[in-house]
Amino acid sequence: MKKRLTEAQFQAAIKGLEIGQQTIDIARGVLVEGRPQAEFVASLGLSKGAVSQAVSRVWAAAGGVLPEGFERVTAVLPEHQAFIVKRWEADAKGKRKQEPNS
Repeated sequence: MKKRLTEAQFQAAIKGLEIGQQTIDIARGVLVEGRPQAEFVASLGLSKGAVSQAVSRVWAAAGGVLPEGFERVTAVLPEHQAFIVKRWEADAKGKRKQEPNS
């Protein structure tokens, strides 16, 4: 699965991070624009590890950002209830993708 963020998610993720403009540019290129990391390795003369670290920092920060009105939960449930909760999650993800600002 490719790691992708919307521009709004990206902006929320980098807010408060102490990172340089080059890191922002690399992470936006990969996470928002869908450009391959190898493109930045070649064009900027950086190592694969440096490019990967730039993307990973922003991706990790984005993991803690939830859309307004959403909450992350962890639960241990009987199998049939877990199935229902997973369906709810899929429905919520589908609705978020349909929203113009997500």
